[in-house]
Amino acid sequence: MESHFFAYMYRLRYIERWSLMRNVVKENVAEHSFHVALLTHVLCTIGNEIFGRQLPTDQIVSMALFHDATEVFTGDIPTPVKHHNPKILSNFREIEQLAAERLLDMIPDTLRHVYEPLIDTKSSSQSELKKYVKGADLLDAYLKCVTELSAGNKEFGSAKKQIEQSIQELNMPELDYFLQNLAPSLEKTLDELSED
Repeated sequence: MESHFFAYMYRLRYIERWSLMRNVVKENVAEHSFHVALLTHVLCTIGNEIFGRQLPTDQIVSMALFHDATEVFTGDIPTPVKHHNPKILSNFREIEQLAAERLLDMIPDTLRHVYEPLIDTKSSSQSELKKYVKGADLLDAYLKCVTELSAGNKEFGSAKKQIEQSIQELNMPELDYFLQNLAPSLEKTLDELSED
């Protein structure tokens, strides 16, 4: 049986993020997924090495790689649209689950058990692990705002404040550590980075 699953995954590069905002730097869902996986890895590493946790880093990074897989069908729905009211959000979650089921139906039966926990949006198991993906997702959005603001795009000022609030609400010391020790250099130019 021919499977179209990875053909669809490769199409994530055609789906633009931040569509309601003026962007200095364009971003697509494939790039975002890579960044979220990268940030998930560092948050887990900080958790394990600095805060003495026993996080299964590889498993959580795999979850991060596929966290927006359904957007290949739904597109990237901007946060202000999704969260406009509870009914819109509920309907979106239902559409997202249908998209997940469609993707899972494309995976050969012998491999499905590996990808199902990574894609199925109804899966409530591993909620503590998903918190690290959520933290990385927010962190990537925060860093996007920082990048845009550093380039003089004031359009992202309000989004940055909202995301900072969401990050604080997660109450993750790993995020605080990253923001204090690793994030500041992301605001520097290449020349500034080269001087250090």
